[in-house]
Amino acid sequence: MSETSKNQRRKTASTGRKTTGKKSGAKKRLTREERARKNRNRIILIVVEVFVLIMLMIALYVVSLYKKIDHENIDESQIVINDGLEDLDENGNLITTNEGVSTGHMSGYRNVALFGLDARDKSLGKGNRSDTIIIASINEQTKEVKLVSVYRDTYLNLGNDSYGKANSAYAKGGALQGINMLNMNMDLNIKDYVTVGWAGVADTIDALGGVEIDVDKSEIEHLNNYQVETSKSLGKSYNRVTNTGLQNLDGIQAVSYCRIRYTAGDDFKRTERQREVIQAILDKAKKADFATLNRAANTIFEEISTSLTFTEILDLLKDVNNYSISATDGFPNEQYRTTGMVHGGSTVMSTDMLSDVKLLHQFLFENTGDYTPSSQVQTIAAKVHADTGA
Repeated sequence: MSETSKNQRRKTASTGRKTTGKKSGAKKRLTREERARKNRNRIILIVVEVFVLIMLMIALYVVSLYKKIDHENIDESQIVINDGLEDLDENGNLITTNEGVSTGHMSGYRNVALFGLDARDKSLGKGNRSDTIIIASINEQTKEVKLVSVYRDTYLNLGNDSYGKANSAYAKGGALQGINMLNMNMDLNIKDYVTVGWAGVADTIDALGGVEIDVDKSEIEHLNNYQVETSKSLGKSYNRVTNTGLQNLDGIQAVSYCRIRYTAGDDFKRTERQREVIQAILDKAKKADFATLNRAANTIFEEISTSLTFTEILDLLKDVNNYSISATDGFPNEQYRTTGMVHGGSTVMSTDMLSDVKLLHQFLFENTGDYTPSSQVQTIAAKVHADTGA
């Protein structure tokens, strides 16, 4: 073998060894710390992906529910808040008016009108009397909820400067007129509503598995009597309540319980029962598992009408476990409440509407300052007293 061939062979071997050395370096094993860090990064990435997927599924689920709602986008320019309005804060709450009324004490509260219709079907528009009218005031900081029932036969301005029983406002002009009726008579800033009929309440309670209600001896006969009509209207069978005391009522039974008005307290006691059932529904929902809440949500979203937007509903739902009903009352307040005949019909009326409205604000909003009813409420009060003689 020539010297030249030997040299070429040595170079080739040397080059091969160098190349092999580089490959060996590329396959160098990671240290324990490096492997642990790589695994942590992989786990974090998987967790983030799963979280995003879950949030996307929740969003799609809520969107699918929202599409079931009979949503009415009320033109806020048609909502009467106060005829001396000067300014609104960033949340749209009334601050001051030319009338000297200072209603900045409503800032930090979300006020919503709840209407329960005496509807034998699932129609929730105007033409139906709102036999249940409730002001729900939510303290957005503490999540405390206060409920005030406005008695359906209360003689008030109907939101269009005509006067009559409060429950006819919704029948004549739907939710918008119902809201204006509350705002005009009581210096409120309500802009949203939720409406439900008998069917919605009964189906939601059934989806939750019933509600716990204490039925007393004076109520049981009337409850069973109302079940006959309620079940016929909703096309469902009913089960008679045979015992008094605390027990689980199904949807038909609970709705019939809400309708009782022939015991001591008449219609005033009836509204207490309605607020009691709302409290029972909230209590049951807080304890329910996801499957139960899912059934209830699918049910109620198909049988309500509301002006609340998708974002507002999400905002309310995320805090549902924190809400608590801290107090309930009625309007007119018991100390100012009386009944009598007006235009040939039995009517509820306030003997001192201005004091009544002031007391309402003190009940709903903790710091009312020097609130004085607006000239609009003063004018309405004068008309109410003149018409009723209260």
